[in-house]
Amino acid sequence: MKFQDTGLDGLLVEFQLLEEIMESAGFAYQYDYERATFDYKIIDQVHNDVYYFRIPSHVEEGEIPSPHCMVRIMTPYVGKHYYPHGVEYDENFPQFVTDKCHKKIQGILDKVKTEAL
Repeated sequence: MKFQDTGLDGLLVEFQLLEEIMESAGFAYQYDYERATFDYKIIDQVHNDVYYFRIPSHVEEGEIPSPHCMVRIMTPYVGKHYYPHGVEYDENFPQFVTDKCHKKIQGILDKVKTEAL
């Protein structure tokens, strides 16, 4: 499931700032020299399900992990993990999962806008 028109997708941010904001919001990340994907793990303890909320980014200037490279945030998405097959993104997600994702998006957006000034 993609989260369209959040205000987050398309923003251009310095990598070091984005890295700090995302880590403070509980995200872990993976990167290569051209892109980084920030992951937030959501666990449904009632049904024993695991979801991954992902916010990808792509380098516009420089290369990761240079702290001053500029990255563009892309469209956030969420998927459900199925062991051992991987993550499926075309699912019906529980309301608490989508609410959590929207809350994370808003918190990140607020921090990016205030700290990027």
